[in-house]
Amino acid sequence: MALGWMRKPIAATLVFGLLAGSGICLESKASLADEPQWRHATALTGEPRYGPEVTHFDYVNPDAPKGGLVRLSTMGGFDTFNPILPKGDPAPGVGLIYEQLMEPALDEYDISGSYGALAEAMRYPDDFSWVEYRMNPKAKWHDGQPVTTEDVVWSFEKAVELSPQYKFYYHNVTSAKALPDGVVRFEFDAPGNRELPHIMSQIQVLPKHWWEGTDAKGKKRDIGQSTLEPPLGSGPYKIKSFDPSRRVSYERVKDYWGADLPIRVGTNNFDEIRFDSFRDSVVLLEAFKGDQFDFRAENSAKNWATGYDVPAVKEGRIILEKFPDHGSGLMQAFVPNLRREKFQDPRVRLALNYAFDFESANRTIFFDQYKRINSYFSGTELASSGLPQGKELEILESVRDQVPPEVFTTEYTNPVGGDPQKQRTNLREALKLLTSAGYKLQNGKLVSEKTGEPFKIEYIAADPSSERYVLPFANNLKLIGIDMSFRVLDTPQYINRVRSRDYDMITMAWPESLSPGNEQRNYWGSESAEKEQSQNYAGIKDPGVDALIQKVVYASDRETLVAATRALDRVLLAHNFVIPQWYLDVDRTARWDRFGHPEKIPEFTYGFPTIWWYDQAKAAKTGVAK
Repeated sequence: MALGWMRKPIAATLVFGLLAGSGICLESKASLADEPQWRHATALTGEPRYGPEVTHFDYVNPDAPKGGLVRLSTMGGFDTFNPILPKGDPAPGVGLIYEQLMEPALDEYDISGSYGALAEAMRYPDDFSWVEYRMNPKAKWHDGQPVTTEDVVWSFEKAVELSPQYKFYYHNVTSAKALPDGVVRFEFDAPGNRELPHIMSQIQVLPKHWWEGTDAKGKKRDIGQSTLEPPLGSGPYKIKSFDPSRRVSYERVKDYWGADLPIRVGTNNFDEIRFDSFRDSVVLLEAFKGDQFDFRAENSAKNWATGYDVPAVKEGRIILEKFPDHGSGLMQAFVPNLRREKFQDPRVRLALNYAFDFESANRTIFFDQYKRINSYFSGTELASSGLPQGKELEILESVRDQVPPEVFTTEYTNPVGGDPQKQRTNLREALKLLTSAGYKLQNGKLVSEKTGEPFKIEYIAADPSSERYVLPFANNLKLIGIDMSFRVLDTPQYINRVRSRDYDMITMAWPESLSPGNEQRNYWGSESAEKEQSQNYAGIKDPGVDALIQKVVYASDRETLVAATRALDRVLLAHNFVIPQWYLDVDRTARWDRFGHPEKIPEFTYGFPTIWWYDQAKAAKTGVAK
C-alpha cells in the first residue's frame, strides 16, 4: 500500500499517452507534464524524513503490546462532544475518535512532515495556490461506511460557518470541492503561502451522514448544537462511557481501519484511555499521589521540589522523570489587556516589567528552576538576539517606517532584580516611565494627571496557586502606587471572562512550533484583536507586526522563515506588549510505574500515551490500577 501512495492516477496516465501521440502542440503536452505529482508525504521545507516504503516510524516499537488502561486527568468539566462549537467545554480526549487527512511525524520538528491518514496522498503547485488530497479507499467510519470527500467538504464548511475562530483561521480558503476519484480540492486566494496545504491537511473530518441523521429517539441531530450523544468517529478510539463533567472513557477500536498505516503502527496501544475531571490543582496533585490517575506533566516548581515526598516515590512505584523539550518555544507572560486605555501607552507596560522581580521570585518560590523569557520563541533558534543583521536586517529595513526605531539599535533585555538595591532602582525607573506617561503619585496612590483616576489592575485567574507569584508582583506595584487585586474564578467563569475580553490582566502562554506560520495572525494580528475566539489575548493591533507576520507566512525557505520570525520577535518585544515570565527547557513528568516506552523517545516530545504501552509485569509490582 505504501508504494501505491506514489502512483499517478491511471486515467491521467492514459490521457497523457493519447495526447502525446496525437499531434497536440508541445505547449499542451508541457502543461500536462507540469501538473504536480502526487506525494505520499510532504514537508514545509526540504524533504520528508520517511519515504513511501516505510512501514513504521523510527520512534515507535512496532511490536508494542496492546491492552491495559491508562488514566489521565483534566481540571474543570465538560458539557459537549461537539468538537467545533465555539461555546461549551468539549470532552477531554474527544479528538481520539476522529482522524485528519494527514498528520506530522513526532520527530520532524524542523520540516513539519505530513503523512497520510484519511488521505493517502496530496499534491499542490509550486505557488501553493491550491491543494488536493486523494482519500484512502480503506478509510471508514466506525459504522462501516466509507469516509468520503463530501465528509471533508462538509466538515470544513460547518467549521467555518459555526466557529469564528475557524472562519478566521481558514479565511484564505476560497473554495472546497469534492472531485471525482476520491479527490478533494481546496483553493486559496493568496498564492505563495507555503503552510496552507499543511493546514488544510489538519482538518478534523466529521461524518456528514451521522450528524444529518437522527438519534435513537428519532430526533434529528444538529451540528450547530451542543450534544452529549456519543458521536460517530473514524479514529483509533470510540467513546465507551461517560459521566458529564466528571469522567469519559475511550476504548480502542479492535477493527480500526488505519491500524497498519505507517503513522499508526506502534501507537494507540491502550485498550482504554480514561479522563477524570478534578476541581482544582491542589486536589489534582493529591488525587495523583492517591493513585486515582496515572500520569501528570508537572507545571509547578514548588510541587516538583516538595510535593512528591511520598512513600510511592521512595519505593519506585511513582517515577519522576524529566524529558528534554527541544520541539517548541514559548511566550508566557503577564498579559495586560490593551483594549483598556490605561495599558495603551508602551511606557506603562514597560514600567510594569520594571516592577516584576523575576530573580527574587525564581529564588524564593520557584527553587531556581526557571529561566527568564526574553523572546516570543524562547529556547529555539527562532529567538532574536543581539542586533539584527543579514537577512533579518533586510526584512526589518523593508518595514522600517512601521516599527520602533530601537529594534535597529538596542538589543531587548528584561530588567534584572534579585536584591533590594536592584529592585529599588527598577521601581524608580518604573515610576519615571509612569510619570512621563501622565501619572503622578498622590497620597501614595498613582493617579492620572488628566482625570485623577487611580491606577488599578484586576488580575483574574482560575488557579489559586498562582497567588504565590502574583502577590509579590502586586506588592511591588503597590510601592509605586498601583493597586493590583487578585481574584480567583471558577473555571467556566474564568473562560467566559477571557473569551469576552473582560479582564485587566491575566497570565497566558503561547506555545510556538519551530515552523511558525498562519497561527501568528491569530496570536498577534490586528484582525484577530477583536475576535473572541482568537488567541490575541493582549489585543495587539500594529501595522508593523502585521507586515512581519506576512513575511513569516510567505517565507519561501527555512533561512527566510528563521530571519522573518526573528524580526517579528524583535518588534513584538520592542513594543513591550506583555511582561515576560519564565520557561523551562525540560518537561517534568510523574507517572505510576505501569508503562513501557520505546528505547528511542522522539527528541521533541515524550509522546505519552500515544507511543507508550501497558506493562503487565510492572503493573503487577506497582499495583493494578482501577
